[in-house]
Amino acid sequence: MTSMRKRVVLVGAAALVLAGVGIGYSLYAVARSGDRVHAAGDVVPATDHGLYVRDSEGSVVLQDGGGAPGRTGTGLECNRFYAAGDTAVCVSVEGSLKPTTKVEVLDADLTPTETFTYSGVPTRARVSPSGRMVAWTVFVTGDNYAGTNFSTRTGIYDRDTGRIVDSLEGIPLYIDGERVHRVDVNYWGVTFAEDDDTFFATVSTAGTTYLVEGDVSEWSATALRENVECPSLSPDGTRIVFKKRVNDSVDDPWRLYVLDLATMQETPLAEDRNVDDQAAWIDDDTVAYGVDGGVWSVSADGAGQPELIAEDASSPAMVHD
Repeated sequence: MTSMRKRVVLVGAAALVLAGVGIGYSLYAVARSGDRVHAAGDVVPATDHGLYVRDSEGSVVLQDGGGAPGRTGTGLECNRFYAAGDTAVCVSVEGSLKPTTKVEVLDADLTPTETFTYSGVPTRARVSPSGRMVAWTVFVTGDNYAGTNFSTRTGIYDRDTGRIVDSLEGIPLYIDGERVHRVDVNYWGVTFAEDDDTFFATVSTAGTTYLVEGDVSEWSATALRENVECPSLSPDGTRIVFKKRVNDSVDDPWRLYVLDLATMQETPLAEDRNVDDQAAWIDDDTVAYGVDGGVWSVSADGAGQPELIAEDASSPAMVHD
């Protein structure tokens, strides 16, 4: 990153009580992802259409139709991967006792153009439909308040301007029309609209999680609804798939729902397992997500049954022509 690029560091003293708000992600499982190997096959660019997944060995592959034999390697090893437009992001972890997250922004040929490093463990990654905006979330330690040392940091990078926000914690937040000034404000799970200006994310404060709608140009975020985590905006921009806390269980707290942004009506999806993931849209009618060691898809209207579409895989990203 050149010295001419603007660097916006908006770091507050916010943290997240994991047991209270329920991200439920295993730090040690990610940190111990271990020695991984590249997938076999020709390397493909992120602009090739199809379903990208992270296989069980940590390699990002393009799946050509339904199973491991139809996979082509990208040459990338990532804990989280996402691609859209002419951009991809590979978020990986280095070290274990004191893990560091490496965020690589990649062009259409999967060549790194920018690399950022942060303390902590990667958990989420997204790219806007045009490929301009990139976001990531990491778990960090050291925010020693509210009885926990765990918290998150969510960053955003604008490929066009070079602007980077290392943490969203400083963005002005409005809940019920009032500006909120609290030390425990914490964001994760960004998803972008087509205009590259509007984004949605989860925010936690005072023990409650909210869906927020953010505005990059106005630099503000407004809470829309409680109990919405890890949102993902549909290709047509009308709905959000998200994980909803349905009980206080440690092992089985979340279910997938779709929220209609016009009516604010929720629809439970036909997936009765606990899904701790930021689901991705295959198209306007179908969502994909990682659960039980594979990537599954299900109809976004609540009908049908889940279908296994990628064995031994996670982190789905559908790239269209």
